[in-house]
Parts: sequence; C-alpha cells; structure tokens
Amino acid sequence: MQQQHHLGQYIKKRYSDFLSPTYKREEIYIQSTDVDRTIMSAQANLAGLFPPSTGEIWNPKIPWQPIPVHVVPKSLNPKLRFPMLNCPRYKKLLKETMTSREFQAKIRPYTRFLKIIAGYSGYDMKSLRNLDTFKLWHVQDTLHCESIHNYTLPEWATEDVKAQLGQLTVLSLSSFFGIYKREEKARLQGGLLVKDILENISNAAKDPGKRKMLIYSAHDTTLGALQMALNTYNEKLPPYAACQIFELYQEDTGEHTIEMYFRNDTSRDPYPITLPGCSFACPIQKFADLVSPILVDDWESECRS
Repeated sequence: MQQQHHLGQYIKKRYSDFLSPTYKREEIYIQSTDVDRTIMSAQANLAGLFPPSTGEIWNPKIPWQPIPVHVVPKSLNPKLRFPMLNCPRYKKLLKETMTSREFQAKIRPYTRFLKIIAGYSGYDMKSLRNLDTFKLWHVQDTLHCESIHNYTLPEWATEDVKAQLGQLTVLSLSSFFGIYKREEKARLQGGLLVKDILENISNAAKDPGKRKMLIYSAHDTTLGALQMALNTYNEKLPPYAACQIFELYQEDTGEHTIEMYFRNDTSRDPYPITLPGCSFACPIQKFADLVSPILVDDWESECRS
C-alpha cells in the first residue's frame, strides 16, 4: 500500500503540468483486473495521486476521497491478466516450450538445485521443473515477502538459495511469453494489451477530447507479457509497484510520437525504453507497423488454430 501510494504521488508530480490539480472524472479512467489485491493497489495509488483539497474534503479527519476503479471480469475482457490459459493454441505452445532445446538448456544447470528445493518445499520435482505450474514461483515469492517484512526465514533459505530461486522465477516468466516462438505467444497474450494501448493512443492523437490518462492496475505477469510482446523485457522480475508508462506527444512538426518508460526503481527516474527498430520518440504509424505482427483481429479463432 505504501509503495502504491508513493507511486501515485510520483505520477501526480510527473504530470503536474498536464493533469488538473484536483480529480476530474473526465480526465482519468482507472481499470483493474478482477482480483482483490490489484483493486486495493489501484485504490492506494489513487489516494496518493488525488488527495482531497479545499472543496473536495468531505471529512477533515480522513485525507482521502473515493475515486472509481472499473473492474471487468476476466472472461469478458481478456487483456489485463496473463497468461490466459483458456487458449488451446497457447497451451500447446507452452507445452512445446517446456520440451524445447532452448528451455531445456536453460533449466538443466538447476537440476540438482530443484531436487534440493523439492525436499524443502514439499513440492514434487516434476511440478517444480514444469515452471508453468507456478509452484517454484510460490516458493520464491513467499520467501521474498517474508524477507522484506523481517520474518525469520528457514535456515535453508540462504542468500544463494534466494538468488537461484529468483533466477528460476525469471526463467518461469520468460517461458510463459518468450524463449520459444515469442512472436506467436505475443499474438495470443501480451499483444492483446499492446493493441488496446495503441488503439487508445491513436484515438487520443486524432481527437484529444477531455481524457488525459488511462491507468491499468494488474500483475507482474501482465508487465512480463506486455514487455515481451514489445521485445523490451529486461530479464528481471518486475518488483512490486513497478510501472510501465506510455506517453503521447505532438511534436513541433505536428507529428504524433510515443515515448515509453519503465519505473522499477524509486531511487532514480524511470528508464527510457525504445521499441526495437524505432527511435525513442517513435512516430505512431511506425510504432503501429512494428507491432503489427503481434496484433490479432480474431483471438478466439487463432486460439483454436
């Protein structure tokens, strides 16, 4: 909650010359996945972004105001929570990934380590080795959360063990959306979100209207799917409250461009991200052309193919 609140304060500061100083419902739209923790994250973020001032204060003892967070069930809007496993073609690609030479070469050095973790965690070796089961991720995430909240870890959870678990979790994320047939996976997963973002940005370029910002509250796997679809993933697990930013600019020439940034470190400014094949300030049409191979018109049909 503190991290999301801080992120909201950062967003307020970054766009202080763009957003109105007070909350205006016409300017901003917030959407979350249908999961309690991401809805709570959005609410904590908005408390930092739009603290009530003057006429917005409805109770002087509560420095907060209600701001709507829109939630659409996953079954009706498959663009924010990945991986989506209700896609036969994707499940086949995932199965092929686990047996591919590329994946096997990456997992082989960890064979002995996985046997050790199986003994400590109680998970069987097969479940841990098949990274799409999330079992290894559960072990890593539990230890990580306990560590940052100063719980006493089991003796076997040494710094080396935690480091190797982190490496395997990154490999797990990569296996979902990359390593093997990345582009086809992107069409069935992160490409859906890329398409949605590009459509919103393109519409804003044509008709700015009153809307100034669209916020998604989602998951580390959402960021992984998005960044691997764009081929900009940094081979690191996104930390809590990480934020991928897309900004639309109108240049002096009248041309519209897209800039991307990734905020995963509160001690420095967000990292600028360049779409492969384009300049940092990427013209919208060129951006659209470069991502066109991962955009799909009929997702359900491709999933059945």
